[in-house]
Amino acid sequence: MNNGIQVLRISTLAGLAVLAVLIMFSASMSGQGAALPANNLGTTDRPLAVPEDYVITPFGYFHPSCVRQIAEGETLLADGRVEHANGIVDATVSFCGYPHYTHSGLPVNGELTKADGVPDPVVNGWLEAVWATTNSSYGKISATWTVPPAPPTAQGQTLFFFPGFEDYSDVISIVQPVLQFGPSAAGGGNFWAVASWNCCLTGYAWNSKLLNVSTGDTIVGSVTSTCAAGQQYCAKWNVISQDKTTGKKTTLAKTPAEGQVWNWAFGAVAEVYSVVQCSDYPTNNGLSFTVKVFDQNRKLIKSPPWTPYNAGSGTTPWCSYGLNITPKQETVEY
Repeated sequence: MNNGIQVLRISTLAGLAVLAVLIMFSASMSGQGAALPANNLGTTDRPLAVPEDYVITPFGYFHPSCVRQIAEGETLLADGRVEHANGIVDATVSFCGYPHYTHSGLPVNGELTKADGVPDPVVNGWLEAVWATTNSSYGKISATWTVPPAPPTAQGQTLFFFPGFEDYSDVISIVQPVLQFGPSAAGGGNFWAVASWNCCLTGYAWNSKLLNVSTGDTIVGSVTSTCAAGQQYCAKWNVISQDKTTGKKTTLAKTPAEGQVWNWAFGAVAEVYSVVQCSDYPTNNGLSFTVKVFDQNRKLIKSPPWTPYNAGSGTTPWCSYGLNITPKQETVEY
């Protein structure tokens, strides 16, 4: 393409519901941002195609039986089984028997495809993002942020904010520590909470126990390789969501990478559901992540090639959307 940008339309059996459309640089990347399609966040009602009993996750709508919680001391294995704290491993592998849906109600099924041109408007869940890629791999991402005030209005909306990792050449899953306000498959309500997620091995969305946090608390979210420095691929990673103010944390320990190389880093992402007015966002007008990204040798990357993924001009409601990007701090504005 003339602008050096490829559009990935992702639809995998174990794919990412909210990543139905994503953007990546080609080998001749120019460093320019890519435009978002128009977002349509104007109703508290779920899409008609999504069954009423489905629950919200950071990856779209899932059947409740296809969301699994990993307790402290348990380990998710690469084949989808769980090794429990007492050492016992599940005897059989189970697969999610239900489709899952994007935020706009499109079923996620089929294979990964690449297409040039303007992406279909199916990323309504992903509002804003800051991301970077590498030709090798990352060894760790760590982000620190402060829990914002609660939104003035609470009418059932769900807000997700997070950093994370993916593989831009083999998009199967995403690992991420997530701050949420509102209900999700992990629990929640009209309060802030954090959990660590890995989606979507064997079609399931896997999460650690939801941990309630308070406005003003300092949160540190990280995704870290368990392998020795210098390895481009590591099979197991630790995803940690920690409240530094209280000392509590919730962890996905040694969660599998499913053969993927984490070479796509997200320094800050805002994903929202059922926002109908600007007062459904916090009153501080933006959430800032202080981000550190490390290469496969565990060396700090001082200036990651951060790229903006902006809210589309047709987003409804239109609030004070924007991105503030520096080498160390990434802010999603609302």
